Amino acid sequence: MTPKIRVGLIFGGKSGEHEVSLASAYSVLRALDPNKYDAVLIGVTKEGRWLTGGNPLKKLVNATQSPLLKAINGSNGDPNLTAMVSQSAAAITSGNALDGVVDVVFPLIHGPNGEDGTIQGLLELADLPYVGANVAASAVGMDKGLMKALFRAAGLPIVEYLVVMRGKWERTPEETISEIEANIGYPCFVKPANLGSSVGVSKAHNWDELTQALATAAMYDRKIIVERAVEGREIECSVLGNDVPLASLPGEVIPNREFYDYDAKYADENTRLIVPADLTSEQTETVQDLAIRAFQAIDCCGMARVDFFLDKRDDRILLNEINTIPGFTSVSMYPRMWEASGLSYPQLIDRLIQLALERSTDKKRNKVTY
Repeated sequence: MTPKIRVGLIFGGKSGEHEVSLASAYSVLRALDPNKYDAVLIGVTKEGRWLTGGNPLKKLVNATQSPLLKAINGSNGDPNLTAMVSQSAAAITSGNALDGVVDVVFPLIHGPNGEDGTIQGLLELADLPYVGANVAASAVGMDKGLMKALFRAAGLPIVEYLVVMRGKWERTPEETISEIEANIGYPCFVKPANLGSSVGVSKAHNWDELTQALATAAMYDRKIIVERAVEGREIECSVLGNDVPLASLPGEVIPNREFYDYDAKYADENTRLIVPADLTSEQTETVQDLAIRAFQAIDCCGMARVDFFLDKRDDRILLNEINTIPGFTSVSMYPRMWEASGLSYPQLIDRLIQLALERSTDKKRNKVTY
């Protein structure tokens, strides 16, 4: 009998996307095949404390009242919350303490300290296979300023943008706003450079709104991205693979708000997610090609969701950003687009774990002595 693969799910974290991470972890846990996998749950609190042994997911869910977690709060009797957790992770603290407890790790911490290469670096030091992008690609994929610089260097079509440092904004606010008005104009989006799920994102139409938007973004990061607001459609595409990545059928997000903010993503039932997107065959091919090129531009591996705008002015497809740990609930866009492409949610998880193991095997070919 083939031994089960022990999968470590790491979730939570010190991030504005903490609750999103818990929802993703719950969905992955429920979808893991109990005949093939044992789950090891490793939670990280909002204060950065690691929770192991017992059921860290349940503990973290009970510590928050987020409406995102209603499904989990109402599932105390769900056998999947305990039946899969057959391995004790009580001895895990950090680094090589993971060795021998898990065979592969599935990081599900969104945002800073999880999606930015931090967890990936820990796992590299522990010499453990893990799902998703490596340290460099994770760091670049998290930092929108570095990401867009690489996209531009690769000749990919992107939206006009400026990088604004919090220190400069605080020292010379009027000069900073004048520079934005001269180079970007209104309306524009203001975002923390190192965050996701639209946390801290605002749309500004004038000086006063821009002032408030910069102040909001500066609460979350020292680096701020300001970019031209594109009037058009929001298109997304999932990418899967290592050296030879594949792109899914694209999907479309139609928010019931001015833009796709945090509430539109996770709380507004009127947000429409269309999969596959209503695009021409030529547009579909363009999106898929650009998605793979963006994936390769940051040397990504495993998975990523790539987001685009279809500009209403000239029908140009513009690359917005890449997400190396996209939302991963069963109804999130990344798995939904693969399901529309013929790969079910459990099959997708299987494939991601296999890709992680394949990449780890390939890495072992590297010489470590000279």
